Amino acid sequence: MLWKADNGDGTYTNPILYADYSDPDAIRVGEDYYLTASTFTNVPGLPVLHSKDLVNWEVISYALQELPGERFKEVQHGCGVWAPSIRYHDGKFWICFPMPDEGIFMTTASDPKGPWSEPFCVKSAKGWIDPCPLWDDDGKAYLVHAFARSRAGINCVLAISEMKPDGTGLIGEDKIVIDGHDTQPTLEGPKIYKRGDYYYILAPAGSVPAGWQTAFRSKNIWGPYEEKIVMIQGNSSINGPHQGALVDTPSGEDWFIHFRDIESPGRICYLEPVKWLRDWPRIGTAGGDDIGFGEPVETYKKPNTGAQQPITEPAANDEFDGSKGSSVPAENEGEIGRLSLAWQWNCNTKPGWYQIRKDHLELNSQKAERQLCDMPSLLLQKWPVPSFVNETSLDATALFDGEIGGMIVMSKEYKAIGVRKSGEGEAATYHFVEIVGNIKGDNEVIRELEEVEDPKHAIIRVKVMKGETAQLSYGSHSHMTLMSEYGTVPGHWVGVKNGLFAIAPNKEGKGKLVVDYFRFESFMY
Repeated sequence: MLWKADNGDGTYTNPILYADYSDPDAIRVGEDYYLTASTFTNVPGLPVLHSKDLVNWEVISYALQELPGERFKEVQHGCGVWAPSIRYHDGKFWICFPMPDEGIFMTTASDPKGPWSEPFCVKSAKGWIDPCPLWDDDGKAYLVHAFARSRAGINCVLAISEMKPDGTGLIGEDKIVIDGHDTQPTLEGPKIYKRGDYYYILAPAGSVPAGWQTAFRSKNIWGPYEEKIVMIQGNSSINGPHQGALVDTPSGEDWFIHFRDIESPGRICYLEPVKWLRDWPRIGTAGGDDIGFGEPVETYKKPNTGAQQPITEPAANDEFDGSKGSSVPAENEGEIGRLSLAWQWNCNTKPGWYQIRKDHLELNSQKAERQLCDMPSLLLQKWPVPSFVNETSLDATALFDGEIGGMIVMSKEYKAIGVRKSGEGEAATYHFVEIVGNIKGDNEVIRELEEVEDPKHAIIRVKVMKGETAQLSYGSHSHMTLMSEYGTVPGHWVGVKNGLFAIAPNKEGKGKLVVDYFRFESFMY
């Protein structure tokens, strides 16, 4: 295993997911728990993770195969799907998600493994973010949301609208119910619940890296709302416990899943115990007086869910044998199956980008008239652990003259090592090349390195240390050349991703890159 939160002795150690599952929301349905998260411009989007014990999770599907809108034929860094919510109502699963330039959308499914419906627009609006629906006991429905100042011109306030019970639209005027400017700066990410006599809105404030969790409560959904800070970093090492989800167990326990931003690896997920005191939740272990705030836990007893689950984690390694499930539309299937659920493309996909044949992946070269980070056909994975070596073995002989295929480390700044083929037939030569640039489009550089010893088995590795530094190397099984170590930086709202590419600079792609495997191995650093 790469990351194991379950200690095997009835306890767990945070984080429960050391991977970039930003803005998580989760629910319980019977003995099963389901979690979704932001995916921004990457597709498939809206991963659906499953667990029986709230500690061990695996990806079982994606709710969104394509981002709505023509603009997502091209990469839109930082746009797309922001913080979603997941609910179960009327025998269906509902995921409500914002696109900050387009509005609020919903998708539904009777089975969380899919198929999920085509997303439909609940509200066309600019700057509405972080939506969460509530179906009340009287049959009415509501939607709470926040605002993005960059689009709406306001932020730090939460608003509620009445929603049609079928989720297809809103009713009446939107009403601001909480203004956080005086006491809850940078208020966002609301999740709404009803418990006993109260409506509760749980929301983070104080910024992503240094904020806290606040609970608001009222006996009337329209307010007025009382407020209490219910979790802060305090004396723990876990900074900025940000937005998340309140879930219960069949045994009557309550728990809270939230993210923490750790820069380059992204926004990783933590699990906290919840205790109710005088109708207020205290999240984490006691940090103040008996009814005050809590602090995040590091190691703690596992939830009493009444269900058994083997120790597991989201898939990462891929031998391209079709054994890891699937994540893409059926028209892209090869002879064996579809891509593993570990993979996402850089934005909306087109048929014919790849095939899986027997035990390898074939990436078809795509015309590149832009820098590498803006290529929709980048095939990417999240970082799965703090320190690791990621290795791939490539056969470049099916590339055409001038085409390049290789591995990328993708963030606001990116580095890639590829194999470039020059010429055709027996006269063809192969050289490793380095590609360096940033998402601002400032001076991408392609630099030729050394000749490839074995173009049918070219090895590229990335070694990451503590999620802070990376080192690329290239060569063959008999000899590897190390490049200089460098400090990593986060992506635009996302963690760094590693992935694969095959490009034909400034011409139509005709060849393909054959990938034997894509493997991670963790180590202590």
